[in-house]
Amino acid sequence: MSEQAPVKPAGGRARGARKPESRLAMVRRARRINRELAELYPYAHPELDFENPFQLLVATVLSAQTTDLRVNQTTPRLFGTYPTPEDLAAADPEELEQLIRPTGFFRAKARSLLGLSAALRDRFGGEVPGRLEDLVTLPGVGRKTANVVLGNAFGVPGLTVDTHFGRLARRFGWTASEDPEKVEQDVMAIFPKSEWTMVSHRLIFHGRRMCHARRPACGACPIAPLCPSYGEGETDPEKAKKLLKYEMGGAPGQRLKPPPGFPGKAAPPLEVE
Repeated sequence: MSEQAPVKPAGGRARGARKPESRLAMVRRARRINRELAELYPYAHPELDFENPFQLLVATVLSAQTTDLRVNQTTPRLFGTYPTPEDLAAADPEELEQLIRPTGFFRAKARSLLGLSAALRDRFGGEVPGRLEDLVTLPGVGRKTANVVLGNAFGVPGLTVDTHFGRLARRFGWTASEDPEKVEQDVMAIFPKSEWTMVSHRLIFHGRRMCHARRPACGACPIAPLCPSYGEGETDPEKAKKLLKYEMGGAPGQRLKPPPGFPGKAAPPLEVE
């Protein structure tokens, strides 16, 4: 990837000193940010390894309160042992807990996996349903998880409002809400439906790599001229560059099996003691 020299926003206004922005101007700016992020991350993708909707559903449930990397390091043994919903529904709870222990909160996650697998077996013929209203009836599955599965396993557009997405949507001025469902509704109104899934990937990629929660790398950010929150983080270009993570910082990505076109290295497997 060629490097882009960041440009500081004209005038360098602080957030509180900005002139009021019309709804139309905000929408135009938001869509331009999306185009800029598409150029920055042309390889944006779901960062969970999966081969079918069931694997993606399980991996997404496991990803709560942990990294996608840790999930990807854990699921090969899990899916090798329990490849189908029927297999997982019949798992011994203690054995399942030990397999998923590296992802944290393993007892609660084991209960969710056993419950959702039994529901898939008993109510959906062993298949993951392709409708949001069905997915959210499964144990441990909310709108965020359902949208991940729909968008990436079924091609049904949806927004994945995780912590990164919500943080960036607020920093970009697309929403003022802290409530995930309200954030989802606000952002859905800005972009055409066909863009929802990729908008999610791009914001999450940017949040993980550059626009961090505590110290965003403002000085290394190519979309700084479009960001009303420029200056919340490190503005010195050299110092900001050191804050970049994953492939942007020269380190491996989160997937053990990254997709074609990913410019970084594959993540290492889990070290078994």
